[in-house]
Amino acid sequence: MRTRFGNKKHTALMTEGSIFRNILFFATPLILGNLLQQTYNTVDSIIVGNYVGSNALAAVGSSSFLIYLLIAFSQGAAVGAGVVISQNLGAKNSRGVNLAVHSALALAIILGLALTIGGIVFSRALLSWMNTPEEIMEDAVCYLRIYSGGLIFNVIYNMAAGILNAAGNSKRSLLYLAIAALTNILLDVILINGLHLGVAGAAIATDISQVISCVFAFVFLTRVPADYKVTLKHICLRKFMGTKIIQIGFPTGIQNMILSLSNMLVQSSVNQFGAIAVAGFGAYMKVDGFNILPVMSFSMAITTFVGQNYGAKKMDRMKRGIWTTLAMGLAYTLIAGFLLLHFSHFVMYLFSHDPEVIHYGQRTMSYFCPMYWLLAILHILAGAVRGTGKSLPPTLILLASLCAFRVLCLLFVTPRFESIDVIFLLFPISWALGVILILLYVWKGKWLEAKASMIK
Repeated sequence: MRTRFGNKKHTALMTEGSIFRNILFFATPLILGNLLQQTYNTVDSIIVGNYVGSNALAAVGSSSFLIYLLIAFSQGAAVGAGVVISQNLGAKNSRGVNLAVHSALALAIILGLALTIGGIVFSRALLSWMNTPEEIMEDAVCYLRIYSGGLIFNVIYNMAAGILNAAGNSKRSLLYLAIAALTNILLDVILINGLHLGVAGAAIATDISQVISCVFAFVFLTRVPADYKVTLKHICLRKFMGTKIIQIGFPTGIQNMILSLSNMLVQSSVNQFGAIAVAGFGAYMKVDGFNILPVMSFSMAITTFVGQNYGAKKMDRMKRGIWTTLAMGLAYTLIAGFLLLHFSHFVMYLFSHDPEVIHYGQRTMSYFCPMYWLLAILHILAGAVRGTGKSLPPTLILLASLCAFRVLCLLFVTPRFESIDVIFLLFPISWALGVILILLYVWKGKWLEAKASMIK
């Protein structure tokens, strides 16, 4: 049974009006928010590299893929919650929205606690498994343990942001990330440069900024006069809705985890070339986010757009939205890739003045930057399919191309060569394979025939 749809002031439905305008206005705050988040993560590395040294820079960089692994499943859960919420919003099902929101937050609290404890306890074991160089091990363990202490706030914020984004209210996420970014940068300067706390200061600064963004987002959800308003006593994991969220989010969460594991194997291979190579590669992977995160923002935008229009049964509008988002994603990645490659020396010089560190960073960029447009196609089409509730096919495609292919090459191909370039080359080749597979599925698959799952 559908209930009357609530206050629309804080809810942006994308089932009517200009498609380009809807997607642009929704995606822009997501892109800016992700860029802000990446900025304060990058500032950590820039300040550490310039004020502490190359080994400390390598320690922070070597922890990045582990951090992605720890939060990967919770991000999948946020995607599942977003799809369920956006579909119910499109169908104007207030009861479904309310149940999904409270179950999603309960799930986030459970996952956040588990990840915080696990990250603190297993930091050293995971870093050892990755062949982290001995000279950076202690700094890496210190950074990862302190960072893990704030993971629960990271997970709750990501879920809250997923709720806001599903409702079309991505401007709130941007506002809170802006506050967190400024806080993080200020604390980096104070703790690293002023108090000389090294990598510990970088981790503490990030934890505090995540607490701030989490608190702001959560408080807003408890006060917003809309169907996704949160009531504290109603936060619990209801079986039906929790199952629905996990069914959609589980494939994405597992995908994220396995992709993170494959990236950890890549990092492990890079680690064998020494701390300088780790520093250069790790530094550029911070810059890499300025291309990847906007692509993921377009992917989230089209997931919400498709979810709402799928719920409203507006299939033609949904298809036009996919083409529009693809054009926007391609334009961004081509321009950004060209600019990064053109200014590659300057970009790496921000992190370190060591010529060898800069050299390894530039070598990474030469393989990544010209091919980012492949990622735009891959992730935007995957996001579109997820918006219909079919999250398993894009998950399998991403696992086959970005994970299985890389792992097989790392096991059987790269050991035959004594060059780090072979490792870097795996990335664009795997992206191209993923594009071929997702195009075949979108063309031949029956993903538009599934019925939207709503609460009756």
